[in-house]
Amino acid sequence: MDKEKVEQWKIQMQQCLNEAEEFINHIPPVQLYTAVGVVLSTLILLLIIRLFKRTTSNTIVFTRLSGSGKPYLFYQLRDGSAHQGTVTSMEPNEGSFILHSEEDNGKMDLINAAGLSGFSLKGKLKHVHVVDVPGHSRLRPKLDEFLPEAAGVVFVVDSVEFLPNCRPASEYLYEILTKASVVKKKVPVLLCTKVDKVTAHTAEFIRKQLEKEIDKLHTSRTALSDADIFNEYTLGVSGEPFAFSQCHNRVIVPEACGLTGEISQLEKFIRENVKP
Repeated sequence: MDKEKVEQWKIQMQQCLNEAEEFINHIPPVQLYTAVGVVLSTLILLLIIRLFKRTTSNTIVFTRLSGSGKPYLFYQLRDGSAHQGTVTSMEPNEGSFILHSEEDNGKMDLINAAGLSGFSLKGKLKHVHVVDVPGHSRLRPKLDEFLPEAAGVVFVVDSVEFLPNCRPASEYLYEILTKASVVKKKVPVLLCTKVDKVTAHTAEFIRKQLEKEIDKLHTSRTALSDADIFNEYTLGVSGEPFAFSQCHNRVIVPEACGLTGEISQLEKFIRENVKP
């Protein structure tokens, strides 16, 4: 009995195949090729969209010079608090969350500023993967782990203690700006100046001083060889003073990001690079 059912099934399948073949043979070749082309184009488009979504990063990497303070910005972004911890962090802070300012449906200014008007806040915004890596030499390998995934880098500068730390801060920033993982993907970098006292230096002053120091670093290091043997890429334009505008990627120097909770420029930078 089973064999008879199998035979009947085979006969029915063969009849279906014959009918399908006959139907295809009656279709004009132009229509057939057009249909096949549409199907293939759709499949290719879906594949491209899938691959693009896979490579879109939601990681923002924070780093700073060792001893330049606690990861207060991490907590302000996450829960809106001015929590700073009890000691200067020597371990990376990591978390994935919607920015605290976006949890209130009434706060649409940030969304509009980032060019995202038309989106409702709830259920639309992408979680941001924030990684705060202190600049201690022991943690530099950790930074190298996260940079290839970064959609943006935030380099935090202490505006109050800037002058004594200008040279090491410039060296650390130079190292980041010449890394292949940053240059090849043109990862944007935000220089976030920490201002919590009236004696703090302005963002413009810090920008100019950093550019001068990086120019000296570039000149001294490239003088040792035709290639910059210390870094993967070189900075600047030959024969011209260095400026951040010469970098392969965007370097942004907004007004201060301080402990007063004024971090709108920082939030705007994050949402420009991690969109829904």
